[in-house]
Amino acid sequence: MATYTLPELPYDYAALAPVISPEIIELHHDKHHAAYVKGANDTLEQLAEARDKEAWGNINGLEKNLAFHLSGHILHSIYWHNMTGDGGGEPHEKDGVGELADAIAESFGSYAGFKAQLTKAAATTQGSGWGVLAYEPVSGRLVVEQIYDHQGNVGQGSVPILVFDAWEHAFYLQYKNQKVDFIEAMWQVVNWQDVAKRYASAKQRAHSLLLAP
Repeated sequence: MATYTLPELPYDYAALAPVISPEIIELHHDKHHAAYVKGANDTLEQLAEARDKEAWGNINGLEKNLAFHLSGHILHSIYWHNMTGDGGGEPHEKDGVGELADAIAESFGSYAGFKAQLTKAAATTQGSGWGVLAYEPVSGRLVVEQIYDHQGNVGQGSVPILVFDAWEHAFYLQYKNQKVDFIEAMWQVVNWQDVAKRYASAKQRAHSLLLAP
């Protein structure tokens, strides 16, 4: 049975300072993300045991646990690569991300409109969740989504390409209860090269993933 592993960070703990402190990066990756990986693997084992014993009394809880932990693992794996100490600013053609910049303008009217929507979506998540820029393959456009916890309130088939973690563990040690300040600061470390690669890949594979146009 396939198992999940904690990916290594693409930079050291201090790489995103002062936007995100080294202490937060270490705790977030080594403790929180690791817990989602363990939770996904443990739940797979529990589901295998349920199949062997034909004991389905806890199937609802196990399926919810798998969605929660697996989605947490996937979103965090994207999150680390979506950031860089040399990032930020607005995506431009001269930086090799013109296709992404055009898609943002077409889908949201302007970069400023997109930035405002994703900022508000991430900052106003109720409880724990994420603000996400995703490629929606049915329309071929980009959309902003709020993901509650790790797995709820998303369009089926949409592919996340830029994720802002709005859980308190992502910022509280540094920003206290000012989530909006953290989200605003996040724009300084966005890795547009990574986002552009994810966008291109999502576009290329989208039609093979869906059964209906």
